[in-house]
Parts: sequence; structure tokens; C-alpha cells
Amino acid sequence: MTKFTRKDLLGIRELSVEEINTILDTAHSFKEVSARSIKKVPTLRGKTVINFFFEASTRTRTSFEIAGKRLSADTINISASTSSVTKGETLIDTARNLEAMAPDVIVIRHSSPGVPHQLARLIDSSVVNAGDGAHEHPSQALLDAYTIRERKGRIAGLQIAIIGDITHSRVARSNVHLLTKLGAHVRVAGPRTLLPPRFAEIVEDGEGSLTVCAKVEDAILDADVVMMLRIQHERMSAAYFPSLKEYSIRYGLTLERFALASQEAIVMHPGPVNRGVEISSDVVDNARSLILDQVTNGVAVRMAILFLLMQSRGLGEG
Repeated sequence: MTKFTRKDLLGIRELSVEEINTILDTAHSFKEVSARSIKKVPTLRGKTVINFFFEASTRTRTSFEIAGKRLSADTINISASTSSVTKGETLIDTARNLEAMAPDVIVIRHSSPGVPHQLARLIDSSVVNAGDGAHEHPSQALLDAYTIRERKGRIAGLQIAIIGDITHSRVARSNVHLLTKLGAHVRVAGPRTLLPPRFAEIVEDGEGSLTVCAKVEDAILDADVVMMLRIQHERMSAAYFPSLKEYSIRYGLTLERFALASQEAIVMHPGPVNRGVEISSDVVDNARSLILDQVTNGVAVRMAILFLLMQSRGLGEG
């Protein structure tokens, strides 16, 4: 197994194929911990993980907290609304004050792209990017890849459709980087107003490919994986489509559209799901929907991330 030597996890773009596979393989070894009657191992006993979230989160924040606790780390959650940022303290000063308390990892989510990278340059603690604006969301892409590989046995050669609000989606960017590095052929589609110009050019290496499709049906046709994205209203300052009803009719995943995919296709969604908008309830609850599997696998993947970061600094057991 390739040795993971990074201090921080800031994005997928800079990771090698070997590093990605190391994280996925490590996650596989941790997944069985969640099936035990006592869901805990002593791997990070005595270590401290701070989850510092400037945006709302259910899955990411909770799974990082559970991941830390299952590794026996002390885990602390801080929201921006309850921090000294509300009193005028800068983010940099807040981070330096937190570091003065000697945490080992700071997991941060922020609305501005590049904030985790800035912190990583300034503090000695390991920094994990839990989502920075519309830039990247590396742990989500890793758990998505883990879920695909677990069900399909591979990623190389798969046809993967990503549909929805591509412009504002950090999940789409991280997944495109990761899946094409591992040899998948990714097709994206959505309203033209929600497709960034020259988006196909973000792919820089790997054996896979990225195609921007004019129609949702073209992206879904014969796909092995259909990944739906929600409309990110919180990042929109203008009207990108006439109405939610029209969006659902033209771009939503229904059973009829899903039937265009391969017979063994799976459905994924990073959450939160807006039923009846980007995806219908009968698809969410379909036997081939892996949306809850993604949530389960998120804990294992985030355990792997915390463990590998600490191991790379000589701070973890094993």
C-alpha cells in the first residue's frame, strides 16, 4: 500500500491515484467497526478533532464527529454562530486560538473557496476541507467513489452521469477530478445556466473523460451510475430557471428517465435530497438507490482520512 504522507486533505485535484486508493482501501478496513456491538477502536486515543462549520451540515459534520469518536479521539463541534467570529474576531485569529489548545485535526467547512488552504498554510494542525464554497468537497467524492467501487467492483470504464446544478456544486468538481483520475467516463448535464463554461477543461489527467451533455437524457443513456445534485439556492443571487416545477419536469430524475440507464445502474445523491425537485420519491426509495449507503460509507471514509493524516505525522497507532 502506498504510504500516505500528507499533513492535510484539502482537495481531490492534488491527490494521486495511489493516494486515493490508499484512502479507499483503508476505509474498507474500518467499515466493519460500525457493525460491531461496541463501535470503537483505540487508534486515535488521546487525539483531538475539532469540527469547525461555517455552513449548515447534517451528514458531513455528524459523520466526522462519529468517525473521530469511533477512533477514540476527543471530538469537539463548533458552529460559526456560536464562535467569537460573531464578535468580530477574524477566522485566522479564531483558528490560531483553537490551535493554541493543541488540537490534532481541524475539519472546516466555509462558504468561501480556499479558506481551508489558507488555514493549512498558517497552522500546524492537520486541516481537512469539509467543503469550501463551490470549490471542492473531497471527503464526499471519496465516499462516493467507495460506494461505487463497493457495488460495482471497479470505477475504471464506468459511465457515470452527474446531473443538476453543476455551477455551484463542489461535489461535482471533486467527483469529476476523482472519477476521471480512476478511469471513469463522466457525463454532466443540467440547465445551460447551471453549467459552467469550459467545464470539460477541468480534467487534467487520468484515463477517464468528461463530456458536457446538452440534454439530461443523453447523460443518463446507458449510464452505470446516475448521480443527482440539488439546486444550491444559498449560492444563487439570480434566477437560473423559471420555476422549481419546470426544473423538475425538464431535469428531474423520474423512473421513466432512470429507465434509460443500464439495467444494473445505481442512483446516488450527496444530500440533502429535495424530493420531487431533482429526484422523485419513487427513485429515492428504489432498490437501486444507494443514497443511504453513501451515508453509511461516509463514516468509514472519514475514519480513514483522520487515521491516515495522523499516521502520516506519526501520531496514530497501527
